[in-house]
Amino acid sequence: MSAPFDFSHPELDALRLDARECQSCPLHARRTHVVFGEGNPHSPLVLVGEGPGEEEDRTGRPFVGRAGKLLDQALLDNSLTREDVYICNTVKCRAADWATGKPVNRAPTDLETAACRKWLLPQLGAIAPQVILCVGAPSAKNLIKKDFKITAERGKYFPCAFARTAIATLHPAYVLRQMNISGDGGYSLLVGDIAKAWEAANKLRLRKAETKPGEDAMSVAETVQLGLEL
Repeated sequence: MSAPFDFSHPELDALRLDARECQSCPLHARRTHVVFGEGNPHSPLVLVGEGPGEEEDRTGRPFVGRAGKLLDQALLDNSLTREDVYICNTVKCRAADWATGKPVNRAPTDLETAACRKWLLPQLGAIAPQVILCVGAPSAKNLIKKDFKITAERGKYFPCAFARTAIATLHPAYVLRQMNISGDGGYSLLVGDIAKAWEAANKLRLRKAETKPGEDAMSVAETVQLGLEL
């Protein structure tokens, strides 16, 4: 069943407006748009990628280039759309190398990532998701643990300070590159990880709703352990 279509969220809307004026790191100087995030802010599942690219900077929307189209297809293969989840990035402005005069996408620096936590953490706090799905290694290293190994640890439940639990999956851009080499490039893993995250998010939301007043909420450790049985 699709999530409700009430996307109003005053706290998140106010944060979005403040973020549009941010000048906390050098990325603001060349941005076209602050790519804050989109989707259902009442969803139990938030997808967090690394940062916007050229198309995202141009449109102000996350995951709208080739990788975004693949992510949309992976959601659709789980009978989901962007209206069922919330999608954002660890940094809200495009990171690019302008050395040749023509911008080339690059990974955000530690300084840029740290500066943008002033928006990411309140954003996640306002949404209060049950599960965070880190899309790609940089997101997992930011929100799960610094030494996260995407190929060895994707699809596993981890403690997370910003949700009941967190899972990581392959970035669609990585899948596209691997598709040019052999097979599906890991697309089936991406689809499967989304399915796992969505199922866990909804089961944890239901369990939270069934918690009676005065009962202790589950600890993060208990959530992760239960997640293995979801």
